[in-house]
Amino acid sequence: MAKERANIYTIAKEAGVSPATVSRVLTNNARVSKEKREKVQSVIQKYGYTPNALAQGLSNSKTRSIGLMIADIYSPFYSAVATECEKAADKAGYLLLMLTSLGDPELEKKQLMKLYEQQVDAIIVVGGVIDRIAVDEEYVEQLNHILESTPIIATNRPVGVRNCKIHLDEGGSMDLAMDYLFSLGHEKIAIIGGRKDAKSTLEKRMRYRTMIRQRGIVYREDYVFDSIDYSNDSGYNCTKELLKNPDRPTAIVAINDFTAAGVLRAIHDEGLRVPQDISVVAFDNTYLSGALTPALTSVGANYTEFAKHLVELAALLGRDMHLYFGIAVCVVLEDCREAVVGVVQRTAESQRAADIVLAGGSEFFHLLHIF
Repeated sequence: MAKERANIYTIAKEAGVSPATVSRVLTNNARVSKEKREKVQSVIQKYGYTPNALAQGLSNSKTRSIGLMIADIYSPFYSAVATECEKAADKAGYLLLMLTSLGDPELEKKQLMKLYEQQVDAIIVVGGVIDRIAVDEEYVEQLNHILESTPIIATNRPVGVRNCKIHLDEGGSMDLAMDYLFSLGHEKIAIIGGRKDAKSTLEKRMRYRTMIRQRGIVYREDYVFDSIDYSNDSGYNCTKELLKNPDRPTAIVAINDFTAAGVLRAIHDEGLRVPQDISVVAFDNTYLSGALTPALTSVGANYTEFAKHLVELAALLGRDMHLYFGIAVCVVLEDCREAVVGVVQRTAESQRAADIVLAGGSEFFHLLHIF
């Protein structure tokens, strides 16, 4: 390892510790065992590593910057969230520093440390590893290390991490999609896409199963398809496999618009028509839903309001970290979503968001109504 190439990650790897532990050693944090501290210091000395501004102890003055960690900027959903966060941050007088992990868990850990080293006032994390049902110990340690000085607002709260949580109501979104399909007379409804280890996907799946059974319909495992990601190709491949079923479903719920694009393509390749032969409903209602042929029925989020809450909470806690330790914030944007719209074309009849439930007992939160 050349001297000029040594960094917090390569030092951590050689010392057999996490990047967060290296950061603690650099900042003389007491929460490091003597053994680990000596290992890290030995590697630092070996390569003559000179720590950056973080380790040199920058002042505690606020930078009026907010870090945004996005899981995959290629996704229409994350692009929409990032765009609205940029607008909200600019309106609030903050600089938004955005990084993406492109779906790579190891890259996400590195990107989070980069934001931390930039000494942003707070970090927003949307999707990615933090959305997993179970996260590894190193990731938990990293988040808790960052939380010692920098607030984190995320779409999930892993076990053992006390970050603030703001998330969309995934179960409520599934309610809208399923009720719409039931209103059309569908009972044989399949669901396609999503990682089963992602909390947002799990919440949708659980609600799907509940609603099927509440209708007295037999739940069928052969109508449920996992995918390795949320892509167009995954939607296509899963749908091709689904349509081999001799007892073909009459409707498909796709986990997002991107996956639904592949679903529509597979249906077309099989010589079937939407909605005449099979109905399709998706989630996110991004620009993609209106660009597809036929236009896609999609349950969408109010991205402007979602981003507003993310940025406002980040700015609030970034200004005064003491507030962070006094509250356990869990904000559920229950109806920060729009009702499904027509199968063939989207109409102006979509019902807008209703209540946003802000739970957590903080004096800074209250019940809002969006019209």
